[in-house]
Amino acid sequence: MMLGSDVSNLSTTAADAAAKGLSIVVPMYNEAAGLAALHQRVCELAKALRRRYALRSEIVYVDDGSMDGTLAIARALPADTLDVQVVSLSRNFGKEAALMAGLDHARLGAVLFMDGDGQHPPALVEQLVSHWIDGGYDVVYTAKAHRDNESFLRRLAVHGFYALINWGARQKIPEDAGDFRLLSPRAVAALRQLPERNRFFKGLASWIGFRQIRVDYEPAPRAHGVTTFNFMRLLGLSIEGLTSFSVAPLRFASLLGVLLASAAFLFGLSIIWEVWTTGKQVPGYPSLVVGLMTIGGVQLIMIGIVGEYIGKILSELKARPIYFVAEHSEKRFEAERDESAGERTAAE
Repeated sequence: MMLGSDVSNLSTTAADAAAKGLSIVVPMYNEAAGLAALHQRVCELAKALRRRYALRSEIVYVDDGSMDGTLAIARALPADTLDVQVVSLSRNFGKEAALMAGLDHARLGAVLFMDGDGQHPPALVEQLVSHWIDGGYDVVYTAKAHRDNESFLRRLAVHGFYALINWGARQKIPEDAGDFRLLSPRAVAALRQLPERNRFFKGLASWIGFRQIRVDYEPAPRAHGVTTFNFMRLLGLSIEGLTSFSVAPLRFASLLGVLLASAAFLFGLSIIWEVWTTGKQVPGYPSLVVGLMTIGGVQLIMIGIVGEYIGKILSELKARPIYFVAEHSEKRFEAERDESAGERTAAE
């Protein structure tokens, strides 16, 4: 019985990588204001990739239950230089589910994930593709070059999150790495074979291994609107990532229990020593109340941490679908027709 998976037959070289093609997956939630401009930039990018690498491209827009006109605008987008797929989910399932929907519907070999708010510059995609085709890398991920524009508390929280999730992990998740990344055909095949429903793409894309390279960049300002990731949503996403990909919280809870037990033992020894040496009884009411409240609070925290993992187990056992597609449309780009039109124009 083979418990692993052999994806060596999907490895690409510079000679055949372009033949595999590139699928660009864009999850969207209320991106109507900037969608047309983003599509125009992606079309220009597709032209550049076709000229440089003869690389066929498609874009997969995943509407994650938007409340504005995002879906209507996506339906009307033209397939000028690349194929266009529009996948509309039945409700808002979250970004991780939208990324999975895009991965499932991608028809070409390599897959690139990028956000629909304009902060992931399409101009950088050509560099990511170069690392894949020319450099032979399987995972090309991007990371923020700096966080100088963020508050000290936010930077501290981000650093603490990555320190905790990487604590004791064999495969580290690069700090500040985002979802803006390119996966080669064999990396895509490996990611598709992971069966869990509680998915944390940053962690999974690192866990699969292969040759990986980091590309630093500065996110562009949002093309429109404001981010929907407030403090509570970021906290929820952090908890989701920790409990889905790491057992560090359980180890931390165990370590905290050992520390409290050790402190209680030493405190007990100090009481015995004081009674033995001075003969005085130690007043117990304040220390008893503080000790009970401390232990009770820690126990509730530990129960909550264990409860998060039990909830994940329950979700996996239920085996519910990660998403439902309410609508799926596709437009094909006719490359031959476009080239013949260009030749006629040049002849005239």
